[in-house]
Amino acid sequence: MTNHYYTENPETPHDFEAWSFALRGKNFQFVTDSGVFSRNTVDYGSRVLIEHFSFEELPAGTLLDVGCGYGPIGLALAAAGNHPVELIDINQRAVDLAQGNARRNQITADIHQSNLYETLHQTEYAAIISNPPIRAGKQVVHEILTGAESRLKTGGTLTVVIQKKQGAPSAKKKMAETFGNVAIVSKDKGYYILKSVKE
Repeated sequence: MTNHYYTENPETPHDFEAWSFALRGKNFQFVTDSGVFSRNTVDYGSRVLIEHFSFEELPAGTLLDVGCGYGPIGLALAAAGNHPVELIDINQRAVDLAQGNARRNQITADIHQSNLYETLHQTEYAAIISNPPIRAGKQVVHEILTGAESRLKTGGTLTVVIQKKQGAPSAKKKMAETFGNVAIVSKDKGYYILKSVKE
């Protein structure tokens, strides 16, 4: 169990890879490693989330990428918008990679290790974004969803990507229960982009 991408310190031998990928009109240089999620390319769900994330009507403040991995979502949104971005992951190897990828792409971001919302650097956020670690289990995913509401500013949004077959319907229900609202922003190849607004 110590070698999953959602463990704190994966023990798999390092195997670094470098490649580039275009996100929201910017070409990014990424270095990835064994023991992190989707190490060979930006996974399709993250791409759909990045593409459909909306900055419109967000309050001022920081965006929080929960379960950032090596950084594609948070760094793409940092480059695309005018909001500071904080990226967190339980996996220290992923955090180290994300920090390196921020420097590589000349992006300023606050990137650090945290188990879910345990160690945050802000009390309230303009938006929380997550491609949640489905393999960590439904309880972890739902903790991300329910824990977001109290950490958002009024008018702030929670936007997540989940495949239909991996729990999008139950996540949608949980977000509706937590926020009193939820919208399906997009459906693409079985991936649902779900968004709730703190009212």
